[in-house]
Order: sequence, then structure tokens, then C-alpha cells
Amino acid sequence: MSKVTEIQADQFETEVVQYEGAVLVDFFADWCGPCKMIAPLLVNLSAEREDLKIVKVNADNASELLAKYGVRGLPTLLMFNQGSVAGTKVGAISLTQLREFADQF
Repeated sequence: MSKVTEIQADQFETEVVQYEGAVLVDFFADWCGPCKMIAPLLVNLSAEREDLKIVKVNADNASELLAKYGVRGLPTLLMFNQGSVAGTKVGAISLTQLREFADQF
């Protein structure tokens, strides 16, 4: 079962910034082809990494968050650790690249 949860912009502070631990945030859009390509990879990663919280934010409904975190392309993956951005990946990546990115945190 997938542990990837879609959250709304108004949940971001509670679910991501205030979370004590690592959170991988996927900024996506329903119309974005590369976003659809990495969605199953995030599900795979969530099954492998019980210690990592993974959330998705629909970019079409989160313009303030996009501006705040400098999101200009989709998909954008932001890794938060203890409430701060610790890493960024933009664009579709392979499962191996996703694992390598997540393993840094």
C-alpha cells in the first residue's frame, strides 16, 4: 500500500515544516507527463524507506508555495530535514537516482 500522501497547501506547514524528520515533497501537476512517470517510483521508494515521509503537492493549487520555494519546473522534488530544505531535484529521474537522492538524508 502506498504511503505517498497528497496534501493541500494549507497543510504544508504542519505536514512538512513542523515534521521532525525527513520529508520528500513532490510538486506535481495532473497535466505533467514527467510527473506521471515518477509517481510510481515514489510509491516504490515509500515501500523501501519506512523512515521517509513522502507527500505530493499539486502545483496548480499551491502558487504561494511555488513562489516561496522557487519551484519553476515540474516535477520538483524538495527534501526537507527538520523543517528546512536540504536538497532539490527537478525533472523526471530514475528509481536509482531517486534512491541516491533520498539516501543523502
